[in-house]
Amino acid sequence: MTKQVTLAVKELRKTIRGKEIIKGISFELHEGEVFGFLGPNGAGKTTTIRMLVGLIRPTSGTVAICGYDLHRQFTDAIRQIGCIVENPEMYPYLTGWENLEHFARMMPGIGADRIMEVAKLVGLEQRIHDRVGTYSLGMRQRLGIAQALLGKPKVLILDEPTNGLDPAGIREMRAFIRFLAETEGLSVLVSSHLLSEIQLMCDRVAIMAKGRLLAVDTVERLLNQQARVVWKAAPTDRARALLAAETEVLRADEETIVTPYEPSRLAAWNAKLVQAGVSVSEIEPRLPTLEDLFIELTGGETIE
Repeated sequence: MTKQVTLAVKELRKTIRGKEIIKGISFELHEGEVFGFLGPNGAGKTTTIRMLVGLIRPTSGTVAICGYDLHRQFTDAIRQIGCIVENPEMYPYLTGWENLEHFARMMPGIGADRIMEVAKLVGLEQRIHDRVGTYSLGMRQRLGIAQALLGKPKVLILDEPTNGLDPAGIREMRAFIRFLAETEGLSVLVSSHLLSEIQLMCDRVAIMAKGRLLAVDTVERLLNQQARVVWKAAPTDRARALLAAETEVLRADEETIVTPYEPSRLAAWNAKLVQAGVSVSEIEPRLPTLEDLFIELTGGETIE
């Protein structure tokens, strides 16, 4: 079943002081998915997020949230989205409940029932009447997400939601974000510099550099495209020629041959080598991490 498109970005551009910062990017979010948004320093990721939530206007292109055009139908569109950009700002001298009450006053129809509903959803019902100044960082992050969920958005944007958390807190936040997508049906866009966490958390990722999107796909497909097999076979020249007739030889030297990773064809390639009198001593799949892929696509730039 095709899932509903909740966020559609088409040919988005932003020019600041005569310099084009965002260069025609397009992508979609679907109902119930976690979407990773990655980019090195200066990639334009934060500028893009600010355009998605209406903080700045694009020079051209469109953003549609649940079918509402963000420019022409701003009020209807922005009601569908909740976000935390950088750290959630709360009043530490107020309780969690009082903080949520404060934000609820800005939204029509949000009462005590909804406040308790989001408090339970983020697992804070036992501490919701304690002062926020007594909360751990992870609890403050959860309270920030509760605030973003008050208006029952369809899209949730989280900028560095695991920032500053310890390993246990990071695992807990990862599980919570997956829960929101799978149980509540939210589309969650997550930016993070922890590539290993994005790999574990996200259904799809977008990798951005210098204002352009370099890749948008599932983590599995992106990694499979970059996976390699290292062959050790003798005589190497004969093995290289036989493999070149079957697939692309990406690299070869006196001892090894590197080809793309196509698991369904490896046995047939190996059989062909053996039948031709080639001695195959090693077949080693090398599966990249998201970090490997990121470095390759961005030319080694550091993540934001």
